[in-house]
Amino acid sequence: MLGSPSSWRRIPERYGLIGSRCETCKTNYFPSRQICPVCRRRGKIVEKAYTGKGKIYSFTKVNVPPAGFEIEAPYMLAIIELDEGPKLTAQVVDCEERDVKIGLPVRMVFRKIQESGREGLIHYGFKFALSK
Repeated sequence: MLGSPSSWRRIPERYGLIGSRCETCKTNYFPSRQICPVCRRRGKIVEKAYTGKGKIYSFTKVNVPPAGFEIEAPYMLAIIELDEGPKLTAQVVDCEERDVKIGLPVRMVFRKIQESGREGLIHYGFKFALSK
């Protein structure tokens, strides 16, 4: 099995941090949207690549992970507010729990997210690391 169709459709989002922007109201969205919830049909949605820079808005330590992420536990999960405005949820890597604090700057890093079995598809995507 080569992975689900939704896995393939999300490659631009996960690999390049691609979202969208409404040119009418200048609102940025991640993940991307087809229709602006503010402008509705009047909105003109365009693709938007984000810089991958932001700050920690909120965070928690995950001790009991969902299926498929057991090997990662414990890990830090955060709501990241991108410099361009949208908020997203991502794992914070390459740091100790005590180093993670609200407001700290972070940058996107490209990492392995999950494997589908020992010989299956490897899913890659974004995580975040503390900015130096």
